[in-house]
This record gives sequence, structure tokens and C-alpha cells, in this order.
Amino acid sequence: MKRRKSSDRKESFSNSAYAEQMHLEDGELSAFMSTVGRLFGSEQACLSVEDWLDESDLLDSPPLSTGRNWRAVTVAAAARLANRVNVAQHWASMSSWLEVFSCTH
Repeated sequence: MKRRKSSDRKESFSNSAYAEQMHLEDGELSAFMSTVGRLFGSEQACLSVEDWLDESDLLDSPPLSTGRNWRAVTVAAAARLANRVNVAQHWASMSSWLEVFSCTH
């Protein structure tokens, strides 16, 4: 029986850890995109995917780390979504108020 070299075992572990992180990342992003799309529509889902990917790039841990916190990425992207939706609602209500105000004066 041939023994594998230590570097082969490390590479194998690294590859499996990387594959696991990719699976976790894909699942987290997919769930987030699906939920945002269902609740806010496809336009917000697309924007939120961009936010999620941006937040993923800002994550402090190295890209091949086994300890990346994908839920933290989702929370940060959700905060961006909440801000964007709140701003849009604010401007919509301001627009309505301005229409009423301009009609009465």
C-alpha cells in the first residue's frame, strides 16, 4: 500500500474544505436571492445579489478559509436591502405629499 505524502493530504483537505465552503456559499446566496425575489420582486433580488457579492468581498477571512461566515454576509446584504427599500418608500411618500401640497398652493 502506497502512503500519500503529507502535501497530498493537505491539498486534499484544502480542496474538500474549499468545496464545502463553495457549497455553503451557493446555498446561502441562493436562499437569500429566492427570498428577496419572493418578497420584493426580481429587480430587488438582482440588486441584492450584487450587494451580497460585494459584502462577500469585504469579508475579513481569506477566500479559501474554512471559517467564512456566510450568514454575516447575508445579514449585511439584507441591511443594504432594507436601506434601499426604506429610501424608496420615503421618496414615494414624499412624492405623494409634494403632489398634494402643490395642488393646494
